[in-house]
Amino acid sequence: MIVIGALVAICAALVWRRDGIDGVLNILTHDLWLFGEIIPRVLAGCLLGAFIAEILPHEKVSRSLGPKSGLKGLLIGTAFGAILPGGPFTAYPVAAALLTVGADFGATIAMVVSWTLIGYGRAVAWELPILGTDFTLWRIAISLPIPVLAGWLGRIVFVRIYPKGEPS
Repeated sequence: MIVIGALVAICAALVWRRDGIDGVLNILTHDLWLFGEIIPRVLAGCLLGAFIAEILPHEKVSRSLGPKSGLKGLLIGTAFGAILPGGPFTAYPVAAALLTVGADFGATIAMVVSWTLIGYGRAVAWELPILGTDFTLWRIAISLPIPVLAGWLGRIVFVRIYPKGEPS
């Protein structure tokens, strides 16, 4: 945070030197407006994650996505990430909720990586119209094993770092 604060101060000084106080105030006004637009999304995503953590049955999640779920858990995490709509304000609170209700690191890593690489929302809204069907389908097909591999590696690393279970 200190480094980011220092970078902000340096950049503000450079803008002030080049554009004067009006340039700095213009940036601050724009960013305040952006902050106002983002806050409701962050709040909605956090509330979604909290409600999911309360609604989902812990035993079923642990059985389907927990450390003993094997390949099935990684595939479920991958599929869930691929169909999860929304941006980071949705995906990360949902991932945190899954960890809270019994999903392991591996399945959650598979979900986040799948949401990032395969996410149907971006593919339909951006990739298909801009890059075409062939490119989109090939990119998805080539990307499919990556979330599963990342989740599997996540499980291996987690077990090595935390051999007795959850981190404290």
